[in-house]
Amino acid sequence: MTPAIKEAYINIERAMYEFNTLLEQQVQTMRESEASDATKLSRLTQGAKAMRDSSAIFLSYAKFVAYGMPDSEEMIEEE
Repeated sequence: MTPAIKEAYINIERAMYEFNTLLEQQVQTMRESEASDATKLSRLTQGAKAMRDSSAIFLSYAKFVAYGMPDSEEMIEEE
């Protein structure tokens, strides 16, 4: 694929990593706060896990496409 497509993939990967990291930090902050709502904490905890899992699935396929849909994982060049 083109360098622009590969660069776009890398940008998405970074953005998803940052988003998931910030969600996990918010969960931790809420856990440490005595004033946090248990229901909101539970929902955010579940949501953060769902986002982490979903983004891993998305990134796996996006990487496959960005690198030209190679015949095997070994054909994907790491940057």
